[in-house]
Amino acid sequence: MTGYMSEMRKLIGHKTIIQCAASIMCVDDQGRILMGKRSDNHLWGYSGGSVEIDEYVEDCARRELEEEMGLIADELELFFVNSGPKTHYIYPNGDEVCNVEVVYICRKWHGELTARDGEMEDLRFFSVDEIDLELISPPIRPVFEKYLEEKR
Repeated sequence: MTGYMSEMRKLIGHKTIIQCAASIMCVDDQGRILMGKRSDNHLWGYSGGSVEIDEYVEDCARRELEEEMGLIADELELFFVNSGPKTHYIYPNGDEVCNVEVVYICRKWHGELTARDGEMEDLRFFSVDEIDLELISPPIRPVFEKYLEEKR
């Protein structure tokens, strides 16, 4: 963890913090979603992370995609704002957050797909039928519920 959240954690320790986040779900031309297996909880999710001071939310989403998966988003489409009790989460290290997450869908990107910053153990595309919500990281399950509801 770097930047703003790291500085806040030095001040408040593991106490609950409202975390503004931005994320991208990359969807290929076959309708499959790119996901990464997280190295902290070993569950699947998309790229995303905390917004830095004065950073545009879209820029955060793009930065996180490149840092975590090696891809550069060419176009973003606003999909969902994930917030509320289901986004309250305690990370394996004890840090507690209540997320307000702006989620984008990206259908056009370039770059080399690679797990770059150590946050992802594995990367792969999943069809809608392959997605098991129990294997999705808890605070982002509402996003997948909405996506699957629209696709099924």
